[in-house]
Amino acid sequence: MISRAPAPDPSSGAPAGERARAIDKAAHLIEALPWLSRFHGRTVVIKYGGNAMVSEELRERFVESVVFLRYAGLCPVVVHGGGPQISAQLDKAGVESTFTAGLRVTTDEAMDIVRMVLTGQVNREIVGLVNRHGPFAVGLSGEDADLITADRKTVTTVEGETVDIGRVGDVSGVNPGALSALIDDGRIPVVSSVARADDGGVYNVNADTAASALAVALGASKLIMLTDVEGLFADYPRNTELISRLTTDELRSLLPSLSSGMLPKMEACLHAVEGGVPQAHIIDGRIPHSLLLEVFTDQGVGTMVADEELEAAHLAGNRGPRPRRTTPTDTTHHRGETT
Repeated sequence: MISRAPAPDPSSGAPAGERARAIDKAAHLIEALPWLSRFHGRTVVIKYGGNAMVSEELRERFVESVVFLRYAGLCPVVVHGGGPQISAQLDKAGVESTFTAGLRVTTDEAMDIVRMVLTGQVNREIVGLVNRHGPFAVGLSGEDADLITADRKTVTTVEGETVDIGRVGDVSGVNPGALSALIDDGRIPVVSSVARADDGGVYNVNADTAASALAVALGASKLIMLTDVEGLFADYPRNTELISRLTTDELRSLLPSLSSGMLPKMEACLHAVEGGVPQAHIIDGRIPHSLLLEVFTDQGVGTMVADEELEAAHLAGNRGPRPRRTTPTDTTHHRGETT
């Protein structure tokens, strides 16, 4: 005979505390309901990098969040770089790393190592971590099926000199067919930021730029960039209140004031929203499960760049956009970050 366990004694503190925690947990789950409805079946492109990639604990939390998105009915796509891992392998191989205008000069010899690290090491590690939770992740390089193509990039120094920085590319095209097929099959694509070059070789491309281009090509509902900062701040350090939300026009006016670390991320957000992605986010990857906080809570975390008309048209039927907490100014700055 099977009998039910006796009801907890109301006078006992421990069961009451457990019950309160369970009720609190249920309230948080209900808070996610409108966002689950809004983004069910939608594609979310996530740029993975920073400390969230280096710290073992944060790697685990990131992977759990991505798998949660998948089980919640969203379609996550992960795009990654691997700057620290590339630097370590170049040092190990005795290949000197030099930088011009904040970009790594990538010789043919260095490109072989970059390609090996991004596609053969970092990509496989992420795929392996995701697949501990189920047969979801499929690793891809931007080379595969000409997913990402690129033109050779040059930079202009402060002296006005144009400099060739080697096997570094600007994204020139995206062929998302392979990704779309994987998404339709319920998989989680994990893409390394290496692109096919017109000359038949390969280029190293900025992972922020690659993620933005893929988000546009896939018609994603969100682009989320994990960084090592909380987001943008108005008039930092005098004002440490985070800018929760801003428009493309506001962001465009801020770009000249941003540092070389944050600039490509915010440019990527701007490109994505102007290309049809309703929302692009910069969030702090050092916070465990910040990805879920941004997608499924009313307050969110980090800084959101959005087109309100596009939001209304693309994501209609649920709660409106988050209220603005801070109005940016022309002197907006941000905290430093580690890339």
